[in-house]
Amino acid sequence: MVESTVGGPGRRALVVEDEADLASLVGSYLERGGFQVTLTGDGRDAVRFAREVDPDLVVLDLGLPGLDGVEVCRQLRTFSDAYVVMLTARAEEVDTLVGLSVGADDYLTKPFSPRELMARIQAMLRRPRPLAAAGTATTEDPLDVPMRSFGPLTIDPVGRDVWLAGQPVSLTRTEFDLLATLSRRPRLAFSRRQLIGEVWGPTWVGDEHLVDVHIGHLRRKLGDDATEGRFVRTVRGIGYRMGPGE
Repeated sequence: MVESTVGGPGRRALVVEDEADLASLVGSYLERGGFQVTLTGDGRDAVRFAREVDPDLVVLDLGLPGLDGVEVCRQLRTFSDAYVVMLTARAEEVDTLVGLSVGADDYLTKPFSPRELMARIQAMLRRPRPLAAAGTATTEDPLDVPMRSFGPLTIDPVGRDVWLAGQPVSLTRTEFDLLATLSRRPRLAFSRRQLIGEVWGPTWVGDEHLVDVHIGHLRRKLGDDATEGRFVRTVRGIGYRMGPGE
């Protein structure tokens, strides 16, 4: 596939798919959705283009020549917090979980409807920011929202920064949104469905265990042990909340 860029100014999308017809179809839908779109069918080129165009969104096929989608996503996460939607022709759960464990935000299994893909993307872009409680109107100046501290962990909901023992922690957008949601109401045990509604949006449809994968990735970055729950605690039969385990 010859790489190309289409569309006008606005949000930027990178489509990485070696099936030329499918890539062009996805690209046309994104362009109609207001994205400036770059297309490529090669994994190594995808990493290079991501550095050059700094995309807001990456639609990434799992099976690629050169670097596969998992390795492309792994490299992307060293310098980009773009939303990543993984495409896979293999429905086995292990492929999905491996892809998500390196930082993909969502996934679709082929064949899929481009309209469904766009609905997923729009849901991500409309994510409610966790500065205020869901469903709660507020006139508070967002800049007045205080830092949140949990022992050595500090969260800045306004600047979207996280520090652990004074050292910055690099999180993806999804990981930060999960942490910000949990830390906003630390005594509340959130179900997976509640977290999906808060972070992915109420219209998202898919496997709710997506939450578990991202929580696991977040815990690794925080040096948190799932059995102890120093920062993110598992509440059996319900879901997760902030705070130490028992």
